[in-house]
Amino acid sequence: MKQFIILLLLFVQYNSYTQNNNDFEKPPVFPDCDGIKIDALQKCFDKNVFTQIYENFKMPEKALNKNYKGEVVVLFEVDTTGLFRVIYVDAMYDELKTETKRVFSTFPKIKPATYNGRPTYKQYSIPIKIPLVNQTISTQDLAQEKEISKLEKEAKAEFDAVNEALQTFENKQFSSQLNIQFTHSDYSRFDRNLNLVGTNSHTASKPFIYEDVSKYYDFDAEKENLQKDTETWAGRKLWNEHLIQLQGKDYWFTLNPVFDLQLGKDTDADFSTTYNNTRGFVVQGGLGEKFSFFASVLESQGRFADYVNRYAESLKAFGPDPAIIPGRGIGKRFKSDSYDYPVAEGYLSYAPAKFINVQFGHGKNFIGDGYRSLLLSDVTSPYPFLKLNTKFWKIKYTNTWMWLKDMRPEVTEDGAFLTKYIANHYLSWNVSKRLNIGLFESVMWRDTNNRGFDINYLNPVIFYRAIEFQTGQAAGNAILGASAKYKWNDDINIYSQFILDEFSLNDVKAGDKSWKNKFGYQIGVKYFNAFKVDNLMLQFEYNRVRPFTYSHNTIVLNYANANQPMAHLWGANFSEAILISRYRYKRWYADAKLIFGIRGLDFNDGTDNFSYGGDIYRNYNDRPFDNGVEIGQGNKVSIFNGNLQAGYIINPASNLKLFTDITVRNFNPDATTNSTFKNETVWFNFGVRTDLFNWYFDN
Repeated sequence: MKQFIILLLLFVQYNSYTQNNNDFEKPPVFPDCDGIKIDALQKCFDKNVFTQIYENFKMPEKALNKNYKGEVVVLFEVDTTGLFRVIYVDAMYDELKTETKRVFSTFPKIKPATYNGRPTYKQYSIPIKIPLVNQTISTQDLAQEKEISKLEKEAKAEFDAVNEALQTFENKQFSSQLNIQFTHSDYSRFDRNLNLVGTNSHTASKPFIYEDVSKYYDFDAEKENLQKDTETWAGRKLWNEHLIQLQGKDYWFTLNPVFDLQLGKDTDADFSTTYNNTRGFVVQGGLGEKFSFFASVLESQGRFADYVNRYAESLKAFGPDPAIIPGRGIGKRFKSDSYDYPVAEGYLSYAPAKFINVQFGHGKNFIGDGYRSLLLSDVTSPYPFLKLNTKFWKIKYTNTWMWLKDMRPEVTEDGAFLTKYIANHYLSWNVSKRLNIGLFESVMWRDTNNRGFDINYLNPVIFYRAIEFQTGQAAGNAILGASAKYKWNDDINIYSQFILDEFSLNDVKAGDKSWKNKFGYQIGVKYFNAFKVDNLMLQFEYNRVRPFTYSHNTIVLNYANANQPMAHLWGANFSEAILISRYRYKRWYADAKLIFGIRGLDFNDGTDNFSYGGDIYRNYNDRPFDNGVEIGQGNKVSIFNGNLQAGYIINPASNLKLFTDITVRNFNPDATTNSTFKNETVWFNFGVRTDLFNWYFDN
């Protein structure tokens, strides 16, 4: 009975596959069938199959000795190259199965079946009668295919056509409009390539697009160098490939799980351990050559070093939630001393012409060549943005429009966070093979007088300062900036930034250190292949920002989002020196960072409640004096932060890393207050992480 059922099912399938005499589908063709009418091709194919079996099949001794009478049912296919392959065999004896497979292995390579002129797979099922007889006559009695319409034929074949259109995955992301996920550590691997003397690259506006970087860095070669030799599906997915990767003629996409599983110990904390438990997924892909997309959804619970937890709670938003996780978003209470913080990011990227890229999404941006940025940084939480990148000649012009939130209790409206807007543009010009100059302008405004998003700032080539004057000085806050980079040689480049919030020439001439002179600057140097060691990068950076920079005389028009700065993590009123070393060897990496800094904080002790210029959320009119303003004023704090991290890249495709690190922090204020006190921390940490963004734990 079992054999009868199998035979019946396979016979039905045989009928469905062997009846193909129509204008769009053509069966496989044996050499002696070539040139005959299309209506006769299937019968010719059947005849040749049974003839090959009859002439080559050798009865096993076991079947002969037992005088076996029955059938061997075989399911086979002819692939897109014309080769025969046995899929399934059902028979009484294993010897019959083995012989059937052997016979089909002797079949010649023929012309494959076609659909609409394209090669396609074709499957068949046939019974082989035992004892062996010439069965070619049986093909004359096959049922005739019911006539169906042209549209029905095409519709019924549509699903199979989609599967047949799948191609070998070729990592099209390396030449796509997708962003390269911005982390300082990962970007260092191609930093030198982009900064060779003579390149016409623009390196300040981040994140980079794969298509731009692939002109200077061979991602395919990197992938090949990092490949692990593994034969199994599980091995490939663990070490080399995306979990899901599909590619067709005009599309591709990948999907990967995301993990950030950490466990650590803060020697200064009362609790036993620190941890982070992030799970989620990231999907990215492309449609055609000009359109790409990216999305990530992460669910996280964590408890960090004590100084990070205190900082997170100092950023607390309006409402019941106790903290804002720096760079991530609002953290809900989890258990008694931890936080739950979900984060979602995504964007669409489109290139209507070879010199233009448009992005709309929810994420972060960065302008600068250094570890810090005084113009636009990624230390804040993700936000909605529209970005336009234009490249031509020796120029790259970046326009970014952003929708931000002020989450403090004092600015909520009807229980909702206050919305404010930023428009900025950055012009990068390669003056020569070695020198690059950048010009930056930014303006922030809020919905005063039902102004909403001011359409004036949608003009990508207008000067924001002029618009600010037209709408009223109190209606917006404009900031100017500049940058420069000089390539000393292929291995050394020098970079800098200057930010100007407000400036009074008369006060500068007076030399009395007026509060009105609100500016900051950055200078740094990178040394690639340092001391002739391949893939070793050394970096020095100095940042200095005067008090009250980025702040405003209204409560909301400060250069900040989600209670965090849009530029430097420390706000203003600071000086900082940074030493960084990064090294890579195959899948191994190591990063070291030393930060020495001076900050000026407020006392807020009930007696001295003045603003000394470090907290950019405070009104600068709350200052204690107009002159004699200098960096470090107020409650002066000396800071040291050192971090050493080493790890192994488990999967380069998803950027999954195994790591361990240690952070040493010394925070030493002149005066102890309720919110500011001496702290010495040693924080050990290890885990496995999908590295998608920068963590800044050096506050």
